[in-house]
Amino acid sequence: GTAKTLLINDLRSELAEGEAMDLAHGAAFYPAATVRTADVEAMRNADVVVIAAGRGGGPDETRLDLLKGNAAIIRDLGARLAGSRGILVIVSNPVDVLTRLMVEATGLPPERVIGTGTMLETARLRGMVGRELAIDPRSIHAQVVGEHGDSSVALWSEARIGGVRVRDWPKWTGQHETKLSLEVRRAAYEIIRRKGATNHAIGLVTATLIRWMLGGGRRVLTVSRVQPAKLGADLAGVALSLPAIVGPEGATEVFEPAMDRAEKDALRHSAEVLRTAAAAVL
Repeated sequence: GTAKTLLINDLRSELAEGEAMDLAHGAAFYPAATVRTADVEAMRNADVVVIAAGRGGGPDETRLDLLKGNAAIIRDLGARLAGSRGILVIVSNPVDVLTRLMVEATGLPPERVIGTGTMLETARLRGMVGRELAIDPRSIHAQVVGEHGDSSVALWSEARIGGVRVRDWPKWTGQHETKLSLEVRRAAYEIIRRKGATNHAIGLVTATLIRWMLGGGRRVLTVSRVQPAKLGADLAGVALSLPAIVGPEGATEVFEPAMDRAEKDALRHSAEVLRTAAAAVL
């Protein structure tokens, strides 16, 4: 319901054509939109370009294990998308390093190259807390920041339900936090082990991000972008997820949320993990 025109491209041109045909045949069931294939260069005029190209991971691979091969793909696409007028949304993994690489390859401002980052981990965390406490996840305010990966950081110190800290909730213990933090980190691996890839939840995340972004609102979302100098030497220049105000101009304003000492240390460790990974391909 967001796109008026949807352009599809794949290295396998017949696959892209088949996807376009299949989607177009469902036109009676969604708001009017044109669906067709297009060259990557034609997408420079799009409002949003979603990059989901690359090799998917196996159940025993971390997202960073995908870096070398997928970095080459991002470099190629970035060169072809240089001068884009819209916003680039990176879904391919490892999303944080590839977001930084796309900024380098296109020369676009960092606020206009956004990785889906920890939007999915944040949704998973809220869903899991809701499951434990039998509360609608939309009533739970909790965030995951840092890497979209094994060094992600769940911010338990400021997690709240109806203004009450989760840690003050009856029968809540540190064991809940340890268990759910691990479950969030392991979620993708468990899905990949069972069905080979994740697709439904990240698709919903991406569609929602685009809808909110192009809708003109200014939502605070945990998306990944190259972080500005104002955040200090530990975080500046690294692409990772922090709360950011996202709107039609991209992820324009970033802020560091309230964290306890352990969470701050974990976030800085996550930044160092990503800085080291990026150094291998930049």
